[in-house]
Amino acid sequence: MTTDQVARASGNIVFEEPVADGSVPRFELGTWRRYGVVAGVTGRGDPADPFDLGLATQQPIGRVLDRWRAVRSAVGFTGVVVARQVHGTNLLWHETVRGLSIRDQADGHATRTPGTLLAVSLADCIPIYLVDPVAKAVALLHSGWKGTAGRIVESGIRLLSEASGSVPSHVMVHCGVGICGRCYQVGSEVATACGRPAQGQSNLDLRSVIAEQAAGLGVADITVSGFCSAHDVDRFFSHRASSGADGRMIAYLGIPEP
Repeated sequence: MTTDQVARASGNIVFEEPVADGSVPRFELGTWRRYGVVAGVTGRGDPADPFDLGLATQQPIGRVLDRWRAVRSAVGFTGVVVARQVHGTNLLWHETVRGLSIRDQADGHATRTPGTLLAVSLADCIPIYLVDPVAKAVALLHSGWKGTAGRIVESGIRLLSEASGSVPSHVMVHCGVGICGRCYQVGSEVATACGRPAQGQSNLDLRSVIAEQAAGLGVADITVSGFCSAHDVDRFFSHRASSGADGRMIAYLGIPEP
């Protein structure tokens, strides 16, 4: 599928995020700008000097922090928040963030404050973007199989409701760049935990599970990325395709300042 092609699968729109302009390798949900938000994901960039944003990287930390500053500048935000992710369902609500803020033990963030950029670190797990244009609130979640089994998308929708008065029928969800079902083979216990019957090894499409969960909560507008981090390794980082040796990209989402 090219960036110009849009198809419907399982009732959800599937598309590939277009490449954004600028020196920072990134792909953006350009259509979400009409809802007053900026949303996207960074890419691998130059193979000779990958745009690794992993805070536990083996690269010089100063170089990594320079890349974080470059992302913040490219998307026009004064503050960005990320957490040390633990593959759980704990989410954080943020008012004002300045500079680079690193929190502990959380797998998602939400805000309605302009200028606060939410970020999650990725290398196969699924970034889940949520925006309620009516409540003017956003959330960004990190979902591997444990987060999917724990219904982290439900936690995100609940947090938006409690903190901003959001209602599910107003929320739009995008299941972003991550590993696809063809590339993600799991044992039966993982498939079963995510609501898929299985015996022995099977393929698990996390994005389809997340989309079904969101639809079951009353979300009508759901989209799914057509990219796969594992077989699109020229564009993205993949933990599985690299046998654990790869770096990290970030998904980001925020409301720009006026």
